[in-house]
Amino acid sequence: QVQLVESGGGVVQAGGSLRLSCEASGSQYGFDVMNWYRQAPGKQPELVATIVTGGDVVYEDPVRGRFTASRDKAKNIYYLEMNRLKLDDTAVYLCHAQLGIQSFWGQGTQVTVSA
Repeated sequence: QVQLVESGGGVVQAGGSLRLSCEASGSQYGFDVMNWYRQAPGKQPELVATIVTGGDVVYEDPVRGRFTASRDKAKNIYYLEMNRLKLDDTAVYLCHAQLGIQSFWGQGTQVTVSA
C-alpha cells in the first residue's frame, strides 16, 4: 500500500527558508510523477512543482527561482527546498504521487510565513 508522509513544515519569518520532505513507501518501482501542491485556507489546491520519472522538475511561476524540488532515489524521499519565503507561501503543503491511473496524497504539512 502506497503511503506518503510529509514533514518539515513550521513557522518561519518572511525571507527565511524551510525544507519539506515527503517519505514515500509501498511502490517497488517508484512513481511516474511526484507533485508538490499547496492549499491555502479557503482556496483550491495549487500545483507548486512536478518531478517526473527522469528527475526533471517543472516549477510553477509563483515559486520558480525560489523553490527547489529534488529526490533521494535510494531513500525514496522527495524534498522541497523553499527559500526567500513570502507571506503568500503560507499553506498546507502536500505531496501527490501518480502511478499509472492511480493517484496518492499525503496528509500535508503546515507552512506558516510570518511578517
